[in-house]
Amino acid sequence: MNTLRLPRASLQQLRSFEAVARLGGIGKAAEALHLAQPTVSTQLKELAQALNLHLLEPEGRGVRLTPHGELLADTVRDLFARWRRFEEDALAMQGLQKGRLKLAAVTTTEYFIPDLLGPFARQYPGLRIDLAVENRDAVIQHLARGDVELAVMMLPPTDLALERWPFLENPLVLIAPVGHPLAQRTRLRLSQVIQEARLTREPGSGTRQATDQYLAAQGVSWPARLALGSNEAIKHAVAAGLGLAILSRHTLGPDPASQGLVELKVTGLPIRRMWHVVWRSDRSLSLPARTFLAALRQQFSETPPGREVPRHEPG
Repeated sequence: MNTLRLPRASLQQLRSFEAVARLGGIGKAAEALHLAQPTVSTQLKELAQALNLHLLEPEGRGVRLTPHGELLADTVRDLFARWRRFEEDALAMQGLQKGRLKLAAVTTTEYFIPDLLGPFARQYPGLRIDLAVENRDAVIQHLARGDVELAVMMLPPTDLALERWPFLENPLVLIAPVGHPLAQRTRLRLSQVIQEARLTREPGSGTRQATDQYLAAQGVSWPARLALGSNEAIKHAVAAGLGLAILSRHTLGPDPASQGLVELKVTGLPIRRMWHVVWRSDRSLSLPARTFLAALRQQFSETPPGREVPRHEPG
């Protein structure tokens, strides 16, 4: 007869270890947990002794995980994620009146994701919705750590076990300031526009990665003159005449000219990409996450994936 083997670690020890692994230092973990630093240090020492494993080693002013520490950190994150899902599902059995939906999305989605979340939030007013909007690299880190259950991005990583669902077209277009000489042409070749200065998003941006991939596939070298950390900053810089840029058409709104911008007609453009909802295939989704995913599928099942997102115009 099989018997349940209880862990040799306490919940408090695992909680302290998870905070140290996430924050990279005992002092930071103690502050985050509202504990004294010696208390956290003692819990880590007792945890290592109970497991008979070396879990941490000094690195600069902080600590880093040993290979055994990395293994335990993954296990603890999975354990805590499963416990959160249990709590949320238990509450959700009351009719999704409570619970939490944890999402991350790349920065360009800020132009449409509120319109995706709005109807869901109104349908389930008791749910807490946590949304992190950051660049692609940061979103991938959230997925890898298990901080979020669902993410919206253009280029899902290939080194994580992920399920993905493409739901919306994301055309990347070339923009110039209104009145630019190239804007008078009805059709341009790529070789003509790369004589202009190129403005681009920062390293880690999905838009920049997709653009660089496209240019490389065309055998074209178009170095960036200036890298900026947001779509709005790029639009203002283009409107000011600092250069041209390739951005998602979602960032332009219905009237680019009102922002001092025009979309150039270039052979081979726009770059055709899709927005994806992704989630970890090696972890089960909570009921709030499953319900939101089902709502998205229903919303986008009536028309092809390239449809426009319904936008709420100001009254």
